Amino acid sequence: PQFKIEIVTFFRKSSRGDFVFSADRLIRLVVEEGLNQLPYTECTVTTPTGHKYEGVRFEKGNCGVSIMRSGEAMEQGLRDCCRSIRIGKILIQSDEETQRAKVYYAKFPPDIYRRKVLLMYPILSTGNTVIEAVKVLVEHGVQPSVIILLSLFSTPHGAKSIIQEFPEITILTTEVHPVAPTHFGQKYFGTD
Repeated sequence: PQFKIEIVTFFRKSSRGDFVFSADRLIRLVVEEGLNQLPYTECTVTTPTGHKYEGVRFEKGNCGVSIMRSGEAMEQGLRDCCRSIRIGKILIQSDEETQRAKVYYAKFPPDIYRRKVLLMYPILSTGNTVIEAVKVLVEHGVQPSVIILLSLFSTPHGAKSIIQEFPEITILTTEVHPVAPTHFGQKYFGTD
């Protein structure tokens, strides 16, 4: 498929600067759409010129959770749009042979069970890592229906695996394609 050739070529041949610039733009788009999914209330804003404007404000009780390490690339995009949002972290690594995901670290706001969660993980391949992350969130009292997964690329298999396990979760992504770029975190952070 043409997409496979373009994304693989871009991934391999682009400079780190070009890659980060493009990834940050995609991240920002996905984050903004994720924020659009969060509950809000109407409010009146007085502009610097004294005019009243009818706008909206986010309801309290939202947070981000990044799945380390590649999910951390999405944190700045979230902070750029919502600077005071709390962000938790989960470290999950997959066994090379069995492909089973194991949780090594989880740190969340203490009241995460009362919050809407933007779960950040840029490349969704098998879905195993995200499934384990959602299980940890559920153990901390978060309902899957208040979790919005923010992803840049997803395979149909990965998205289907997550939806089968947690049908109430919302998945936002820029592309669903059988081929997902790998080593996103290494390229983004310059450790490739």
